[in-house]
Amino acid sequence: MTFSDFNLDSRLLPAIREAGYRAPTPIQSATIPPALAGGDLIGTAQTGTGKTAAFVLPILNRLLQGPRGRVRALVITPTRELAIQIDEVIKAFSFGTPLRSATVFGGVNASPQLKAFRQGVEILVACPGRLLDHLGERRVDLSGTEILVLDEADRMLDMGFLPSVSKILRYLPASRQTLLFAATFPEEIERLAAETMRQPQRIAVGISRPAQTVAHAIFPVAPHLKTALLLDLLETTDPGSVLVFTRTKHRAHRVARQVGQAGYNVTSLHGDRTQGQREAALRGFRSGEYRIMVATDIAARGLDVEGISHVINYDMPDTVDAYIHRIGRTGRATRTGDAFTLVTPEDGPSVKAIERVLGARLERATVRGFDYETPKPVSNGRPVNAGRRTPRGPGRKASRVSSTGRGARACRAEAV
Repeated sequence: MTFSDFNLDSRLLPAIREAGYRAPTPIQSATIPPALAGGDLIGTAQTGTGKTAAFVLPILNRLLQGPRGRVRALVITPTRELAIQIDEVIKAFSFGTPLRSATVFGGVNASPQLKAFRQGVEILVACPGRLLDHLGERRVDLSGTEILVLDEADRMLDMGFLPSVSKILRYLPASRQTLLFAATFPEEIERLAAETMRQPQRIAVGISRPAQTVAHAIFPVAPHLKTALLLDLLETTDPGSVLVFTRTKHRAHRVARQVGQAGYNVTSLHGDRTQGQREAALRGFRSGEYRIMVATDIAARGLDVEGISHVINYDMPDTVDAYIHRIGRTGRATRTGDAFTLVTPEDGPSVKAIERVLGARLERATVRGFDYETPKPVSNGRPVNAGRRTPRGPGRKASRVSSTGRGARACRAEAV
């Protein structure tokens, strides 16, 4: 199957080819036809499967016919980073057409958003809080909205946005098409769907399981040796992009600083960074200026960065769902990737929960030559590389990590 088989407007096909899209992914093949038909739809798919294009293309196809200069499609998404990414996809696919889009989110000057409202746009990609502010001040009119997309609806629930979403829905016409996407469906999301959708078609592709293109390995380690072990893992991995997840903003900042002190080009992404700093970090990571990005779960969903070879969980995520979304940043579409997780004794229950979802035991691995018996420092002046061999400089490959089975493809690991 090709994208031309969807009978899309011919004006979209050159941009699709230019964006490098050849054959549709399973979620695109399953959702684009019913979305084009105009019915409500609930889509569920693991991350990295092309979900954004699955709703962007039907939106553009519909909006190429009809009036200009008013909001006809609204995409609500939980984070600024995801809003920017969706808007980039819209602009790429709509290149050469008269359709215009704009993003709406907080943390930035509102002037460009107000200018976009005045000039007229057909598509808004918005985070709930700032959009609700604009609606309260009557700065934007959503009465002509024909298509509503609720993207990452379960994530919006986790972030406490559902009350704002419910208020926004009051500004929309009842006679609209609604597309809802989520990875999981807790009771609150089921209730939201029942209240806002009309006989939606449900489509699930690879629900609640990690991508099969990702190999998993866990590295048991004492808490005080996690940074040292992380640096050893970075030393042994192939020179691709590496995304490191921490549990807190403070830890993301600290780990990024320590990785940088070890000689790596590194940036960070977390809630304490300004919007400008976040955008600069993402640009640098995407371009390869930074090989490593240390992030909190703000980067776990939706961000699409090509070429991430490894996801390393410095901290075990709080839930299995969070684990799935974190590692979904690698092994995207048909690419392969590795997911390494540093685990401490207290992480045992979380490991078992992940193994139940995977249906297999996670590979245990160690790094040869790493001193796992290094005692906990008695003072804050202890070097951060306690337990490590002498570094050989960033950018080198080592062979001290080996693996059995599919895990740790990019380096050799020693199973335990």
